[in-house]
Amino acid sequence: QAQLTESGGGLVQPGGSLRLSCAGSGRIYSSKLMGWFRQAGGKEREFVAAIRWGTGRTYYADAVKGRFTISRSTADNTGYLQMNDLKYEDTATYFCATATSYSTFASDYNIWGQGTQVTAST
Repeated sequence: QAQLTESGGGLVQPGGSLRLSCAGSGRIYSSKLMGWFRQAGGKEREFVAAIRWGTGRTYYADAVKGRFTISRSTADNTGYLQMNDLKYEDTATYFCATATSYSTFASDYNIWGQGTQVTAST
């Protein structure tokens, strides 16, 4: 059974950086795309970024464009989200997920990790 496991979250001061990882196991290679979403308390899950496994083409939400970088390693089925210049409003639980085609809607993603907490605070 396909599974995703996130890691790398933590507490960082505003302006700092974190790198999230999403390790895949099982048949995730059949999915065409990996995405990152985030969910802050009381809010809906929000699209952050996505990358196509095959071509490496990337997509970003406007709120993170220029600060976050998504990448992947096809050799070990792992995705990454490099987050620089973190802001208070980036504080959320971050999830990775896979889909068969590009979408910014969480409902279009079929396999999800358990999430990792990112907190930007002094």
